Amino acid sequence: MDAPENPAAKSPEITPEIVAEHGLSPDEYEKVLEILGRAPNLTELGIFSVMWSEHCSYKSSKKWLKTLPTEGKRVICGPGENAGVIDIDDGQAAVFKMESHNHPSFIEPYQGAATGVGGILRDVFTMGARPVANLNALRFGSPDHPKTRHLVSGVVAGVGGYGNCVGVPTVGGECEFHEGYNGNILVNAMTVGIADQDKIFYSAATGVGNPIVYVGSKTGRDGIHGATMASAEFTDDSEEKRPTVQVGDPFTEKLLIEACMELMATDMIVAIQDMGAAGLTSSSFEMASKGGTGVELDLDHVPQREEGMTAYEMMLSESQERMLMVLKPGREDDARKIFEKWELDFAVVGHLTDTGHMVLRHKGEIVADLPIDPLALASPEYDRPWVPTPKQAEVTSADLKKDIAPLDALKTLMGCPHLASKRWIWEQYDHMVMGDTIGRPGGDAGVVRVHGTKKALAVTSDCTPRYCQADPVEGGRQAVAEAWRNLTAVGARPIAVTDNMNFGNPERPEIMGQFVGCIDGIREACYALDFPVVSGNVSLYNETNGKGIPPTPTIGGVGLLGDADKRVGMGLTDKFDAIVLIGETKGHLGQSIYLREIEGREEGPAPHVNLSAEHKNGDLVRSLIHSGAIKACHDVSDGGLLVALAEMALAGNMGAEITLPEGIDLIPFLFGEDQARYIVTTEHMTSLTTAARDMGVPATMLGICNGGNLDLVKHASLDLGELREIHESWMPAYMAAP
Repeated sequence: MDAPENPAAKSPEITPEIVAEHGLSPDEYEKVLEILGRAPNLTELGIFSVMWSEHCSYKSSKKWLKTLPTEGKRVICGPGENAGVIDIDDGQAAVFKMESHNHPSFIEPYQGAATGVGGILRDVFTMGARPVANLNALRFGSPDHPKTRHLVSGVVAGVGGYGNCVGVPTVGGECEFHEGYNGNILVNAMTVGIADQDKIFYSAATGVGNPIVYVGSKTGRDGIHGATMASAEFTDDSEEKRPTVQVGDPFTEKLLIEACMELMATDMIVAIQDMGAAGLTSSSFEMASKGGTGVELDLDHVPQREEGMTAYEMMLSESQERMLMVLKPGREDDARKIFEKWELDFAVVGHLTDTGHMVLRHKGEIVADLPIDPLALASPEYDRPWVPTPKQAEVTSADLKKDIAPLDALKTLMGCPHLASKRWIWEQYDHMVMGDTIGRPGGDAGVVRVHGTKKALAVTSDCTPRYCQADPVEGGRQAVAEAWRNLTAVGARPIAVTDNMNFGNPERPEIMGQFVGCIDGIREACYALDFPVVSGNVSLYNETNGKGIPPTPTIGGVGLLGDADKRVGMGLTDKFDAIVLIGETKGHLGQSIYLREIEGREEGPAPHVNLSAEHKNGDLVRSLIHSGAIKACHDVSDGGLLVALAEMALAGNMGAEITLPEGIDLIPFLFGEDQARYIVTTEHMTSLTTAARDMGVPATMLGICNGGNLDLVKHASLDLGELREIHESWMPAYMAAP
């Protein structure tokens, strides 16, 4: 190779203003000068900017992420690759990850959500896995906010439009409305895929001289500075950032999946990486850094869809449906034929070197020369100041001000935006494509059969932000525990989680304290439940004009059903079956939906999460499901016991006669949000109570399945038809309003 020129020689002067525009602090820029031994040119500055952005470098969070448990008996690959990989028996693996597209979805809801789905799909099939299930966790502002209806419409259409066209079923997720998200909505997308364990592909680039190949769509100017935008809080002019939102094409993504799967069936690939945040920059840097090599790219060969693109634009573009791979030498033409068959771009854009540098050429000149490891490995790591969240006072029934009959309260809760049916959303998603979905949206967990086998994967997404705001440690524990319960409730053995840590500005000690507390809680729960974290994403600076979102550490859980036929649903099924409550009820009202919707108060502590009880109660429920002793199961969460019963009655179109225990405090018992609880139905009451007694688990007979009413004996009765109308009508009416 010719002696490297100084690529900064022809660059315009880099001023402090330009540095600030690229999101680098003065101290960080000093580190850039130290690494290079000179001033960078604009292209090099842009590369440092995106690689050291919060979105790509995790500079505020990695100190704490390192404390999470990431290993387990079934973990094949933990954090650090495109997605996590777990053993699901028979030489097969599940590959999964969750990722955020919050900022883009607020600015341009359709494309922001659509490209979020596209990006997480690529993270999974990059590893060699065929995607089999999508989930999404959506959080919007108050229904009364002027932007909310528009954002809901665009995001749901984007999620459905992309996932449906690609042909991957959307089988689960969650949707919440709260004024805390008025200025920053959250769109977290999760994909699960299946691969053979001996056909997992990784991203470490090796082999000096091996060709670097670009495949997929052409590069345009969309998404430039996307990673930087995702690392900054919003202001009043944030809608002007639309050019930084990528534009997706699901039909191209489908072709890319098939072409990559075909190539992966050969022995041509050395390493592969999708072009996600920071595009060509991050993919090439990460591959080279992991493999300990250098990279030389000739940007003249990058397929471009716009005229006159600069090196800066090509390296920072986040155009979608693109992959970068290293091939074995001499296999380029064989690989090209595959991609040309699928009508996708294929270009050899460079090769690996032994220099440890990234050298970029454009129009015959060296336009960047950067040391890879110092840039990739020396990204800033901050131990930001933090303060713990103050504890809140207990809330008891004596503090309640409104006298309301339980079934009247239930009607209010079942029709409120938080608990009302989200059928309007998931009916826009194709949840049956591929023909293996056996647990549809609306239940505790989505369930997808592993094609051609008896086994199935259960998948869920969970978080209760109001708990995390009141007590981040308990909230972190609860998010993990609820994911564990939702998988257990369908009969699956929980295996591992992915996380999506959505928070405000980490430079504010109270926000950093929320993050630290949630990580502490997640760590404790994952250790206690043997539920390791194998992948994840951090999204910070989710705030507008200094007002942050509620702390939202979304947990995506994956579990395994060895025999899919043993799955149970949540719907009540047969008349006269016993309805049993598993777990202890103390009547915790702090931060409950009852307190918020009936009393108009958001206060009190989060419910305590007894991890030993979670483990013991869940193990009992799972064993009873597998033995055939349980016909239906639903975990008790938002809204408490009576809401869970109502949801089971509606799901099965079967009423219930409930006889409440003597001497209880009615409202806390029916609407308290104590954890580690399930409602189950059985015709084997004796064997159930014996098993519960042997394991030391509380089991309380509540009543029987019967008729068409939800009947609280000695209190009142509610017709299921009336309840269904209340529960199902809010969302369609809201979205149809002008």
